Amino acid sequence: MEQIMEKEIFWRQFNSLPAEAKREVIDFIAFLLTRYQRSNPEKHPPTSKLSDESFIGIWKDREDLKDSVAWIRDVRKKEWAA
Repeated sequence: MEQIMEKEIFWRQFNSLPAEAKREVIDFIAFLLTRYQRSNPEKHPPTSKLSDESFIGIWKDREDLKDSVAWIRDVRKKEWAA
């Protein structure tokens, strides 16, 4: 019963606000919902193992990518040459 009274008081106070203030209250509630949903994310079990994905290993036969550090250094040298 007490919660019902609190809700009624809240709604009366909310309805007495000017339109801009009501928008601010609504925006703040949306912000809080977003904030607390992020801090308590639902945990979903993975549907498949990453190693089973089709893209894993697609470049395994590329000789130019055996040394990824050398490959990116070469790409940067070609792209950033003055």
